[in-house]
Amino acid sequence: MNIFLVGGAIRDTLLGLQVKDKDWVVVGADIQTLHQQHFRQIGLDFPVFLHPQSHEEYALARKERKTEKGHTGFICDFSPDVTLEEDLLRRDLTINAIAQAKDGTLIDPYGGQEDIKNKLLRHVSPAFSEDPLRVLRVARFCSHFHHLGFKIAEETSLLMKEMALNGELNALTPERIWKEWEKSLSSPHPEMFLIVLRECGALKILLPEIEALFGVPQPPQWHPEIDTGVHTFLVAEEIAKYTTDPLIRFAAQLHDLGKALTPKALWPSHKTHTQTGLTPIKALCERMKIPNAFRDAALLVCAEHSHCHRANELKPSTFVKLFDRNDFWRKPERVKQLVIASFADFRGRTGFEARPYPQARWLEEAFQAAYKVDVKPIVASGLKGEKIREELTKQRIAAVAEYLKIQRK
Repeated sequence: MNIFLVGGAIRDTLLGLQVKDKDWVVVGADIQTLHQQHFRQIGLDFPVFLHPQSHEEYALARKERKTEKGHTGFICDFSPDVTLEEDLLRRDLTINAIAQAKDGTLIDPYGGQEDIKNKLLRHVSPAFSEDPLRVLRVARFCSHFHHLGFKIAEETSLLMKEMALNGELNALTPERIWKEWEKSLSSPHPEMFLIVLRECGALKILLPEIEALFGVPQPPQWHPEIDTGVHTFLVAEEIAKYTTDPLIRFAAQLHDLGKALTPKALWPSHKTHTQTGLTPIKALCERMKIPNAFRDAALLVCAEHSHCHRANELKPSTFVKLFDRNDFWRKPERVKQLVIASFADFRGRTGFEARPYPQARWLEEAFQAAYKVDVKPIVASGLKGEKIREELTKQRIAAVAEYLKIQRK
């Protein structure tokens, strides 16, 4: 029995990145051998084990044979005679198909080190096309390694386009699509996940609501880039500069979905897009089984980002109504979600990257002014029931008015 460190740990070490997880492959053993050494089996489709002390993952070397469409349509052979080279051959990219022996020797039969040197994401073998999930994985790797200069090898890009055309992507489950999308939201360049999917033709299959934004015009005085899809990708890039919160990044990517549903007679004003966008966001999140926290952040930003843009002209009472309907009083973290996403929306326009945007600060500080109003003296004054709420609202409006009076001088 021989054990090798494989995959991401080797790749990240060679890139000088922090290694987060270690995966191991076991050659020349079977299930019974690992059970005898007190490894705990966790894999059902193919044997994956947890080490009794380190709890790191150990998998028996395996080969795969495609039997039907989809990323689960495989029969695995994990017999003791499967070689390390055969195991590495089934992996997605060459940079993930490098192993390390106990003495530190690297086993790299498919040129992964050379591709790391040349900053290329290249598939290991034609078997890449048998698993549609790999299209999403390549898109995610682009989002994680774009800042290092990585690009997709031309032959891999062509293969991904063929996979999008042949219908293989239709077999992907919503859960797996979301899992890769969610991982990309924590990357240095989350926009690259969407860009790569669009370049290979997968976006219109997997996320048609975002694909539909391309070709939808916008007012040139506010959107020199004109196209709503282009703007969406710029915002997805911009938001990563201001926050690592995946909820806010997700919300920013979906903030303009309503523009694709706006009647052409209203182009390019899109005055109703903040409301028409709520329906496709809900539908997308339900179809993809996206957690409610992500959905709610996206709905908030879609509905209210135009109000944030107009913070310099809103009435004090309008501010308080916005705070009321979004329950900022009990969920103050939502204020930050809105202002950061709105800021990215403003800056995510060609030529607007360095323009001042005081509206974000005004909205946030107006809320803080209203939030400081104490309800206890109002209750102590003897008011009852609805009168308490009315007086609290009145004092909150007054607090916002006082704040805006200073800011708008």
